[in-house]
Amino acid sequence: MQSTDLKRLLIPSLLGLAIVTGSAQAAAPLRPPQGYFAPVDKFKSGDNSEGCDAMPAPYTGALQFRSKYEGSDKARATLNVQSEQAFRDTTADITKIERGTSKRVMQFMRDGRPEQLDCTLAWLSAWAQADALMSRDFNHTGKSMRKWALGSMASAYLRLKFSDSHPLATHQEQAQKIEAWFSKMADQVVSDWDNLPLDKTNNHSYWAAWSVMATAVATNRRDLFDWAVKEYKVGANQIDADGFLPNELKRQQRALAYHNYALPPLAMIASFAQVNGVDLRQENHGALKRLGERVLAGVKDPDTFEQKNGKQQDMTDLKVDSKFAWLEPYCSLYTCAPDVLARKHKMQPFKTFRLGGDLTKVYDPAHEKGS
Repeated sequence: MQSTDLKRLLIPSLLGLAIVTGSAQAAAPLRPPQGYFAPVDKFKSGDNSEGCDAMPAPYTGALQFRSKYEGSDKARATLNVQSEQAFRDTTADITKIERGTSKRVMQFMRDGRPEQLDCTLAWLSAWAQADALMSRDFNHTGKSMRKWALGSMASAYLRLKFSDSHPLATHQEQAQKIEAWFSKMADQVVSDWDNLPLDKTNNHSYWAAWSVMATAVATNRRDLFDWAVKEYKVGANQIDADGFLPNELKRQQRALAYHNYALPPLAMIASFAQVNGVDLRQENHGALKRLGERVLAGVKDPDTFEQKNGKQQDMTDLKVDSKFAWLEPYCSLYTCAPDVLARKHKMQPFKTFRLGGDLTKVYDPAHEKGS
């Protein structure tokens, strides 16, 4: 056979193979970073004396909550103690399911006690059955609670969904019910936070995008994944050449704290995007890296922020190690300097329920010190 004849036969076949391969890649299931595939450490018999705590009542009421900054000026930086207590009282059940889900999943991944898994799934199933947190009657604080809660629960659930131990294999009906609820809630979060004016787009939008990214992977919804990436890009392009976020600088004495608070969702989204073939590290000329470096420099010398907005910085939140949990995904995306790694190792393990639990266990298990 002549070589030209062979080419005529091969080229259509190779084109077809390329099309099929491309389609397969495009349709590849969404996945979390590798640490989420970790198996349960050990399985113990069901003799845990802790049992299952009383389930928080599914919250189905209006998402109308007082802000802890009620009465503050437009900087929203002065705490109102009375309104904060009212907020905590009315959202107590929501916070309980957030914290409880994270705690039980961490315990289960460590101990493998079946009652820990049963308790977690029972709580989530009951809230899903009640269509909790889905009210269309909400204010800003209410829609904020919705996206925080979704992010907390969905990101903890990822440990169960993807573990190589396959703990959900015998709980498929509950899993489907829970994932359908997460999916529905994510649609509402997108509606709540989509296409805001840039002067209204701040850390809340980044946290909303994180909750949608976690749900996208838990439910394998590419449309949610794409929305989270879109919102990440909006956030990254708000970071200026010096690593500052203009809308967080408005927070006066809490500007540095809010720059730090913006980092966890952005770093998590970038980490999840990367393992799904979307590299966001260079967005806006490495904006995420600039923001991280600006915050770390600000913690060492807060005067850089005072010079920028004229306010002495409140460092209270920045003395809490868990507030720096973003270092785990961040240092998986970028090569962190030795002094940053040393600081990270000193503060580990990083546990924060809003990101699904123990991030050190996920991103840096060699330095995980237990629960």
